[in-house]
Amino acid sequence: MTIADSLVGRTVAILGGAGPEGRGLARRFAVAGLPVVVGSRSAERAAAAAAELSAATGAEVRGAGATDAVRDADLVVVAVSWDDHAGMLHDLRDQLAGKIVVDTVCPIALDDHGPYLLHVWEGSAAQQAQSLLPASSVVGAFHHLPGDVLDAEGELDTDVLVVGDDDTAVDVVRDLVATIPGARGVYAGRLRSALQVEALWANLLSVEERTGRRAGYRVTGL
Repeated sequence: MTIADSLVGRTVAILGGAGPEGRGLARRFAVAGLPVVVGSRSAERAAAAAAELSAATGAEVRGAGATDAVRDADLVVVAVSWDDHAGMLHDLRDQLAGKIVVDTVCPIALDDHGPYLLHVWEGSAAQQAQSLLPASSVVGAFHHLPGDVLDAEGELDTDVLVVGDDDTAVDVVRDLVATIPGARGVYAGRLRSALQVEALWANLLSVEERTGRRAGYRVTGL
């Protein structure tokens, strides 16, 4: 696969890279030929996940504690749980300054009636990230890609909605999406539109619960 010029020489760090979605994204980016660092609050857990990914893909994947993982990275993907979201970004504010931060987090919870969207004071997880990281360019993307689908071989069949206020950063993230076979990054508005994008995960989870099948989406007419 040919890497877009915007990604050449750039290292991608995955915060939460030992979790399902983070691990899956790390796998896909490593297979595409990007330098990848798995980051976690536990350096040992990150190193173990990186070693497993290296063995599975044949690519060199590094693991490190969260602070070390983002220090030398150019793009940082946030794939942590909603409960860890604000705390981790607050702690890494200085290290993330000047970087493109790709927020994948959906503030979704489950009850007896199924998945639903949680209230976020800033409006959305991505807007919370931008509020916590004023010196970073936050882009929302990769919200609806299940970890088990990412952490497997084969092409995907899905679009990825990308939202952000920095047009250059948005284009870089769309190029990042394109490194995953079968995925297409579609610009879906400014960061204020992140709420609608994040909320779609609750709808897709409901589809999956009813049908027993993984659900994605495609934007037609493009």
